[in-house]
Amino acid sequence: MHESERRLIAATLAAGERRSLTRRDVLRGLALGTGAVVAPSWLTACSASEPVGGTATEGSAGQPKRGGSLRMGAAGGGPSDSVDAHKPVTKPDIARVHQLYEPLLIRDNAFKLVPVVAESVEPNGDLTVWTARIREGITFHDGRPVRPEDVIASFLRITDPKDPKVGAQLLSFLDRNGMRKVDDRTVEFALERPSALFLDAISEYFQGIVPEDYNPEKPVGTGPFAFDSFDPGRQSVFSRNEEYWREGEPYVDELVIIDFTDDAARVNALISGQVEAIESLPYGQISVVEGDQNLTVLESKSGNWNPFTMRVDVEPFSDVRVRQALRLMVDRQELIEQVLVGHGSIGNDLYCPGDPCYNDSLPQREQDLEQAKSLLKAAGQEGLQVELVTSPVAQGIVEAAQVLAEQARGAGVDVKLRKVDTGVFYGDDYLSWPFAQDFWGTRSFLAQVAQGSLPTSPFNETHWADKDFVSLVESAEREGDEDKRCDLIQQAQEIEYDSGGHIIWGFVNLVDAYTKKISGLEPNVAGHALDRYGFRHAWFV
Repeated sequence: MHESERRLIAATLAAGERRSLTRRDVLRGLALGTGAVVAPSWLTACSASEPVGGTATEGSAGQPKRGGSLRMGAAGGGPSDSVDAHKPVTKPDIARVHQLYEPLLIRDNAFKLVPVVAESVEPNGDLTVWTARIREGITFHDGRPVRPEDVIASFLRITDPKDPKVGAQLLSFLDRNGMRKVDDRTVEFALERPSALFLDAISEYFQGIVPEDYNPEKPVGTGPFAFDSFDPGRQSVFSRNEEYWREGEPYVDELVIIDFTDDAARVNALISGQVEAIESLPYGQISVVEGDQNLTVLESKSGNWNPFTMRVDVEPFSDVRVRQALRLMVDRQELIEQVLVGHGSIGNDLYCPGDPCYNDSLPQREQDLEQAKSLLKAAGQEGLQVELVTSPVAQGIVEAAQVLAEQARGAGVDVKLRKVDTGVFYGDDYLSWPFAQDFWGTRSFLAQVAQGSLPTSPFNETHWADKDFVSLVESAEREGDEDKRCDLIQQAQEIEYDSGGHIIWGFVNLVDAYTKKISGLEPNVAGHALDRYGFRHAWFV
């Protein structure tokens, strides 16, 4: 894509007027409460005929109706499942978090940053102090109003140095002693260093605002559904939040999220009517669902990626030549066609294709078996045998492992597959597998790095700790000039491109399915299934 296609797009809420934006414009727009759009390039390149989302009722049949119990089949899960606002790992965890809790801001179905618990967030001139104004009248499930004390307590819990939560690294710039209540609805955040990452950091689904006395055993949030019951690895039940701040929502009385560790069982549950909606429809089953007059397929473009992960600190992957060889043995187009059945786009071992600083000047890496063999020979790894741990944690994961193993034979590499269930994959050995897979959502570059590519990241599955990379990322986060920040980011990306531990072969379209008995779900490019688990605006027709 041309650089012009990678510019950020904004649309004012009132007029829908489009113009190019810098990141400073985005900060200004949000501070003024305009809800500025941040549209990734893969979205702006869509044709007019390709839907990218809308309001709860746009494109949906009829008007919303109240009542009913909606059952959703989630992919994966296990005994370690959680309803903790700040500790989601599996897809069922993520689905539950979206129902119970809400952050200050969030990205909507068009990847637009919109206020949620906050009605505005405003920076000072040098990005060292940010001020959040709490939405008027918003309450927790137990009826108590959201106070500045609750907001402060939420971020103190997330960043607790003795027990850091999923979002702690994203908030590494936060001065834990520098948060203060300004008045009954206003919180001030002081940072230890200037950061252009603040808005992204507070808009993640795992940064939910909870009461000061929060107890994850009896979870309370501001979300559309309230907690009823939870059986880890099996199912969770939620009831409609009668005092939800979005007028009229949610429409259904009850939501049940059921874990399915097996793809076939999840699809069969939808076909047989045991559930009304499922996430992660296997690509090979799309035609089956499309052929059923009672079901419909929901497809969304995204920047989601399901990488192969190589630990750079253990043999044989500690040798960069081995990592480069494995990247060169991959036929990316074949993976797109065979695994995704064409429902995705080719990757280049770099994440975040929608970031305006994405380095598209690097050559597209293509399969080169002879060069792969040469690198392995130089590394003393001819006839390499490796174990690849795979699990059905997301669409096409296991199928991708099978295709990769076949492709590897062309380079003389024997990839032995070890398939484990999702509970084992996310068990004690998670983040320790030498060669495995995982799934990631849609983020900006700096936000993604904070989650998975720094020595202190909570999900550094490749154990990546390159000093030059870290230095460039730290400099980029502090840099106020957009062009200079992009230059630093692109230098960091080049390091990962040359020697990183991810094989990023493609970006996947999200394909989910649901019965035509429900309506209100729309395509959503923000990178989560079923309209970002948007059951708050789903209803029975």
